Amino acid sequence: MRYLTLVACSAVLCGLFFVGPQETFAHHSYVLSVQQLRAGLVKAPSTNAKGFVLVDVRSPEEHASGMIPGTDLNIDFRELKARHRELGAKLDDHIVVYCQSGHRSNIAAETLADLGYTHVYNVVGSMNAWTEAGFPVAAAR
Repeated sequence: MRYLTLVACSAVLCGLFFVGPQETFAHHSYVLSVQQLRAGLVKAPSTNAKGFVLVDVRSPEEHASGMIPGTDLNIDFRELKARHRELGAKLDDHIVVYCQSGHRSNIAAETLADLGYTHVYNVVGSMNAWTEAGFPVAAAR
């Protein structure tokens, strides 16, 4: 009986250490499909008055191969924490980030949210999904 009690307590403690913290960490950025992003870009009166900042977080070399039309900035996701002020955004402005597949932009979105930005969106599938949907790609500036 002692053995069973010890095993049960160990299982509970392992559950607290290995499961508990994972459940308490919540992502605090949002996701956006390429269709939603495209609709927002099409509805905007101009690329400067679209209501959000669109950021390509790929490397400068990747950015040079083409970008989503309306992209405001290219800041590598690894540099975003140090360069986020270049966004020119207030903490409650809407910021949309994308990369090639969505993985790095997810990291970038969480980084911005950790810095206090409250409306950060990661484009699911990012450039891969954008091109697969047949949406236009603009030359980098």
